[in-house]
Amino acid sequence: MEPKWLEALLRTNYFNICPRHCETPRNECNMFCLSCQNAAFCIYCRTSLHIDHPVLQIRRSSYHNVVRVSEIEKALDIRGVQNYVINSARVLFLNERPQPKNSSHGATSSTTKTISYFCETCCRTLLDPARFCSLGCKAEGMRKNKEEEEERLRKERQQETHKGTHPPTHTSNSRRRKGTPHRAPFAS
Repeated sequence: MEPKWLEALLRTNYFNICPRHCETPRNECNMFCLSCQNAAFCIYCRTSLHIDHPVLQIRRSSYHNVVRVSEIEKALDIRGVQNYVINSARVLFLNERPQPKNSSHGATSSTTKTISYFCETCCRTLLDPARFCSLGCKAEGMRKNKEEEEERLRKERQQETHKGTHPPTHTSNSRRRKGTPHRAPFAS
């Protein structure tokens, strides 16, 4: 089950100038409160409005939003999401990134065979044997799995309901022709 705040975290716009603190330095909205679950806010808003709340700081890497593994793993199961090391910190991308053209990434074995790993949601090439390239792709993949599981259970219940309405299945003995006697051979 994904937490209620995850969808808001993924859809929030970050790095806008804070309207409350537009005259102060370091005023970009790069924080997200897991308790309040509304808009991004700046470091000054954190100290005044979210002091005792669990907060994630969103960072930028190559124009994409990332979060440190050390922060997010306290609040969310991130197993299966590709980790990257950026500025000596392990991070996760929040959302799917555009595919690079003519990408040929993949791990190479000692026999120079290329082993490729792909995101189960967007098919982006991954560096490690992870299942997803970002938190957004994991959330989408988990929703698809849940929908598929619910559909499978619905079909099973439907089959169980209809089991009693079908005529009984005939065995090979019940298909014998009527009138043909089947007796034991005469004893001699």
